[in-house]
Amino acid sequence: MAFGHRPANSVVEFRESEPMINTAEHFDVVVVGAGISGLSAAWHFKNERPGTRFVVLEREASFGGTWLTHKFPGIRSDSDLYTFGFRFKPWVGPPIATAEEIRAYLGEMIAENDLSQYLRFGHTIETAEWSSETSTWTVTARLDSGETRTFTANFLYMAQGYFKHRQGYMPEWPGMADFKGPIVHTEEWDGSIDYAGKRVALIGSGATAATVIPAMANTAEMVTMVQRSPTYFFPAANANETADMLRALKVDEEWVHEITRRKINFDQDTVCRRCVEEPEAVKAELLEAVRSLLPEGFDMKHFTPSYRPWRQRLAFVPNGDMFEAIRDGKAGVVTGEIARFTENGLAMTDGTTVEADIVLAATGFNLCVMGDIAFRIDGKPLDWNDTVTWRGMMFTGVPNMVWVFGYLRASWTLRADMVSRFVCRLLDHMADRGASAVVPALRPEDHNMPLSSWIDTDDFNANYILRGQDKLPKRGDKREWQHTQDYWREKDEFPALDLDDRALVYSGAQAGSIAAE
Repeated sequence: MAFGHRPANSVVEFRESEPMINTAEHFDVVVVGAGISGLSAAWHFKNERPGTRFVVLEREASFGGTWLTHKFPGIRSDSDLYTFGFRFKPWVGPPIATAEEIRAYLGEMIAENDLSQYLRFGHTIETAEWSSETSTWTVTARLDSGETRTFTANFLYMAQGYFKHRQGYMPEWPGMADFKGPIVHTEEWDGSIDYAGKRVALIGSGATAATVIPAMANTAEMVTMVQRSPTYFFPAANANETADMLRALKVDEEWVHEITRRKINFDQDTVCRRCVEEPEAVKAELLEAVRSLLPEGFDMKHFTPSYRPWRQRLAFVPNGDMFEAIRDGKAGVVTGEIARFTENGLAMTDGTTVEADIVLAATGFNLCVMGDIAFRIDGKPLDWNDTVTWRGMMFTGVPNMVWVFGYLRASWTLRADMVSRFVCRLLDHMADRGASAVVPALRPEDHNMPLSSWIDTDDFNANYILRGQDKLPKRGDKREWQHTQDYWREKDEFPALDLDDRALVYSGAQAGSIAAE
């Protein structure tokens, strides 16, 4: 049965053990998610693999992912848009952009490439089941109306991200019910709370806090960041000297984009390596940059982390605006443990209090592995923690599927674009072989390989990763069985990956193939 050569959007008979709609639309690829990763996939399938029959299924009412669902004050990127933007569409604005600017950029890309025809919104995927008999995935999605739709696909492209939107991680503290004001997580902020003239206690630190504080400080009476431990911040102008110079020389925007991307990635590589090789020197530089923007005599304990730089994400502060709010007396910082909530704020374990009318929690994400979709392989429920990752995108025992998990030290989209290009090449290779399925499998030399957590926690120990290790796939001690976080090597490795490596097992030769027209 040649699944890859059925006309686009055709309807085929499909039967499930449970009563459901008995027809399914069939595609070469079903892409899950219309955020920046899913839109990257859509562009690559349309432009680099013409003839690929694909659909992008999105739970929300529009595209954008994070940049659609996040509504907290000041929402902006914490990666520069020259590298967070697509490799194929130049970014022409300031390096750090607002959510509105990012969605406008994504919307332009969709319009320029006529991608709307592939996007379907309001589709919440509930199950995904692989059949080795037919070499297809069957995906069920529930529409906002409650109706269920079924799709079959030769290949499943998971681009839905890695955390729960609209449900942040909220620790429990004694006395929360006693607090008279609203308590809300930044993930759940909808703009309905009026904070003008109010005292705001923001619990947490990091990129979200650095975004919210200067935005709220404009109208709030006072914003106090309450943190258990400090985060490294990197304040700098929201401009790029390389891009500005090239534009002054009237260089074409495509060249500006490429040269600036290369310069930024080169500089980030240098910083990441220095964080490992000379962490104390980097720490001193970061702390001095912060100190220079704070009031004289400010206690630097509030901005001096106990870990080496880049073990958690380094938070960029454009134009030092958060520190400007502190310098102007509109924001403050308290470092310590919260003992309990009171009617009027927070009581700390050291006996001090933080008065507040509103408590806003920027306390992190809840990990969402594979969209919390119920996966089955030939009828058996799939536990991702039982799998081992191949190159951080495919998984042992899971055929014809990739997951986009971007970089945490470099921009997410750098990896999303690389995975998109890799999948196009893989689908071409399968078509050439006449193979209908490919699955990573440990080679004989890998079977005694030590296995450990998805990410090396000695290298990167963000709390949301630590909390969710039991839900994530395993990694091995060999590079091909890891998500390395090393863009600077992977950018050269990915285009040269051997698709006939013994770690990739193909099946169904001549039984079906994925179209490459």
